Amino acid sequence: MRKIKHGKLAAGCADSCCLKLEGLSVQLQGDSILEDVSFHLHCGEIVALIGPNGAGKSTLFRSILGQLSYKGSITFSPARGPAIRLDDNPASGLRPLVGYVPQAPHFDRGDPVSVLDFFTAATAKWPVWLPVPKKYRDRAAACLARVHGEELLDRPMGGLSGGQLQRVLLALALEPVPHILILDEPLSGVDIEGEHQLLEMLDELRTQYDLSIFLSTHDFATLGQFADKVILLNRRVLKSGPPEEVLSSPEFYETFHLRMGRGGV
Repeated sequence: MRKIKHGKLAAGCADSCCLKLEGLSVQLQGDSILEDVSFHLHCGEIVALIGPNGAGKSTLFRSILGQLSYKGSITFSPARGPAIRLDDNPASGLRPLVGYVPQAPHFDRGDPVSVLDFFTAATAKWPVWLPVPKKYRDRAAACLARVHGEELLDRPMGGLSGGQLQRVLLALALEPVPHILILDEPLSGVDIEGEHQLLEMLDELRTQYDLSIFLSTHDFATLGQFADKVILLNRRVLKSGPPEEVLSSPEFYETFHLRMGRGGV
């Protein structure tokens, strides 16, 4: 297990690993998608990204993942270590590891590909039509154990519930254990029980591995239960802070025409 434990944030970023975005702007085909986006994300935090459709949430994730060009800077500082620009010399091996869970893909109910096949093809490039060697099976089982999903190993991908599929994708994103974990709408298509289990698991993972967890969601009602901070985005950061503060803000009401938080319904 990677140990990067740090003191909590009384001293700001000085004694904490930190992902920092400063003045991030993205244009696609001449259209401005993100404008001057700046915020910090610390290890051990769960930060929720909210905003209307088309606000630029997926573009922001893709920028952090290195899939899009941008203006501004994205840096990562290990605990008490020097800052590393994410666009500097990606072959140097200094870039932080970023795990990514995309919006849940769809699998055909009749598809015979098992969780073991899927996991081994993704992590070991092993062809799915060949028997899986024991070393790869043991590796997949160990990774699924991180998310309490060992029993899913031989299940067909097409037969998984929304919560089970998210568990498998999460196990894949944690191999190897990253510094930053990004989840795009992880609660979409997940029932109430599965949602509760997933949120508990994220809390367990951020504590166990000291991860920065950054996720997007439209489920505002649960934000106060799991998020340390909420970022309201609509091309730029409209509001950032504790869930109660953001949900009760004028910016939230102007964006969604909902009254939540203090005095809301």
